[in-house]
Amino acid sequence: MAKKISRRERIKKGIRKRLTGSESRPRLSVYRSNKGIYAQIINDETGNTIVSASSLSKDFTGKGTKSDQSIAVGKLIAEKAIAAGVKEVVFDRNGYLYHGRVKSLAEGAREAGLVF
Repeated sequence: MAKKISRRERIKKGIRKRLTGSESRPRLSVYRSNKGIYAQIINDETGNTIVSASSLSKDFTGKGTKSDQSIAVGKLIAEKAIAAGVKEVVFDRNGYLYHGRVKSLAEGAREAGLVF
């Protein structure tokens, strides 16, 4: 288990070396756990989280499989971001492979109008 986590941390460092969020294009960061999926839009210049959403938050109403919940979280984060004035982001998969729940979240955010 520790080997898998350290591998993800190494990949994450490589991604973050090339990718930063700015005022014009903040970073959409994804975290995936066994129970839920979380997304934050972060401005790395100031270190502030602009908006966040998760499948375990109170304002989340999605049901179904974890993949269905990921799509709903993607749509929720996109709606919150557009309300906060953010239309373009940089996608940070946080060391996870781009498939499954991470891909579902990205597709849900794109459907709701977020550009990346």
